Amino acid sequence: MAQYQNPQQEPGAERKLILVLVLTFLGFIVFQALTKKYVPQPAAPQKQNEAAPAQPAPPPASAPPVSAAAASSAPALTKVVQKQASTEAETVIENDLYRITFTNRGAQVKSWVLKKFDNDEQNGLLDLVNVAAAEKYGYPLSLWTYDPALNDRLKSALYVASNEGHASAPATLTFEYADQDLIVRKSFHFDHTYVLDVEVSVIYKGSPIFAAPAWPSGFGDQITPASYAAARIDYHSDASTDRTALIFPNYVPRIPVKSISGGNSIKGPFEWGGAGDQYFAAIFIPNDPATAAMVTLRNPLQVPQKPGAKETSNVDVLGAAVGDVRGATHERLYVGPKEMASLEAVNVPTIHNGDADLRGTVDYGWWGILARPLFLWLKWTDKHMVPNWGWAIVIQTLVITIALLPLRITQMKSMLKMQRIQPQIKAIQEKYKKYSLRDPRKAAMNEEVAALYKKEGVNPAGGCLPLLIQFPFLIAYYRMLGVALDLRHAHWLWITDLSARDPYFILPIIMMVSMFAMQRMTPQTGMDPAQQRMMNWMMPLFMGFIFFNLQAGLNLYYAETNLISIAQQAIMNRTKLGREMREMMEKRARKKEK
Repeated sequence: MAQYQNPQQEPGAERKLILVLVLTFLGFIVFQALTKKYVPQPAAPQKQNEAAPAQPAPPPASAPPVSAAAASSAPALTKVVQKQASTEAETVIENDLYRITFTNRGAQVKSWVLKKFDNDEQNGLLDLVNVAAAEKYGYPLSLWTYDPALNDRLKSALYVASNEGHASAPATLTFEYADQDLIVRKSFHFDHTYVLDVEVSVIYKGSPIFAAPAWPSGFGDQITPASYAAARIDYHSDASTDRTALIFPNYVPRIPVKSISGGNSIKGPFEWGGAGDQYFAAIFIPNDPATAAMVTLRNPLQVPQKPGAKETSNVDVLGAAVGDVRGATHERLYVGPKEMASLEAVNVPTIHNGDADLRGTVDYGWWGILARPLFLWLKWTDKHMVPNWGWAIVIQTLVITIALLPLRITQMKSMLKMQRIQPQIKAIQEKYKKYSLRDPRKAAMNEEVAALYKKEGVNPAGGCLPLLIQFPFLIAYYRMLGVALDLRHAHWLWITDLSARDPYFILPIIMMVSMFAMQRMTPQTGMDPAQQRMMNWMMPLFMGFIFFNLQAGLNLYYAETNLISIAQQAIMNRTKLGREMREMMEKRARKKEK
């Protein structure tokens, strides 16, 4: 990663600057005493918390020519003009989606409430500000520089706000601050979406510096250690030369917790970048991707292992700051949910490939090629067929299971063929039984078995094909339910949240019982009765142990798949093919007992 060094002045420069200011001020007093009777008296000084900086009065027509020394003192006059508020005050900006509370101390956000989302652990709306972390490491829209002392000054200063009290979007809120060596201006424009415009400029000791707006301290829905572990820092650039980005054009580099170093800088160009967790994100969209830089932030924090518990765990709080390396920053900021409709509505001009959006913030993982279409299908079903996500899963599972029926029939045919040639395979194995596994002649046995398979048209993997096809669907459902915000707090019958575990464990129990019934009904070739009985019990118990704490939506999908498969298997067992298989299995079992 490209690193940015501290752009501040060398050691000792501050003392020199103070000395120059003192000498200039003394010279200015002497100059005023000499010219007092020729120039008008200056106006009374303005109050410190006035909304606009004082402008120097133009010289009268009769004033004498200004010397070069006096002209050089003009910049010093602008630096000593101070703009500071006398008391701390708050400003609330509100629209239909959020309610943001700003404080003029640091010109930062104390509360960012999303009106359409509830808090999981507390009654009320979700506040995206993580108060415990923000008190230690900074509130949203604070400024980050490479100078820790300057960061503290920027966070603690009392800014002059353009307005106080309450305002409804569309609105513009501006904060200004100035003292002898620091001039700061922060401006925010709000509309009716989750996106706001951000403009920031910081002049320190006469020079513009890199001061990036930051979201430094995670999110308010991070309550347990697991929720902190789901945090990521993402960014996107279609100009990337990364091999993965070339193979997958919509690839988004994701930086996991363990790979982030606090204070590292990622150089542009990139179209967007920021911090996010499982369901929410704060994404900065620079106006000029070529000159943008993102600073990754990582800080330690102790949180309760469970809400209300005394035992604590050490976690890492992630954040990001994005600004323009040239100084003044102009960018947009998306703060809100990772729901498709909202992300797709954000237009992001890309460097090479036209316009894009923020859908890449939703991490479906490597199974996204299947998980995302499944989610879009569910969303369409919920919108156009049944207005309930649970029943949408029921319909989708029914369609998928019926679509896989031909594979189940193929599986039964393959198992029957395997059962028919079992005596021939055993004869070949007996023929080469006397040779050890390392004996080269043992390879001839495999050649004879392969030739027998080819002659009889048997595919040894044919019986496993339905399981191999079903496995990606399970993984895709698991991934989709873990990142699709639309399924968060989605209700179905007794289930209050399809993305969380079943509170009464009814679905996992149904899944285990149905799996046991499936094992009993499905003929299993190549396995003696003792092994089959063990598998009939062990496999359902093992799967139930895994699925007990997984999402209710995933358990609903798997349990329904098993129930439909039981009905399919009951019908197939009554066909000519099914009866032949069962007769062969029973005959083989009787031989084993003898």
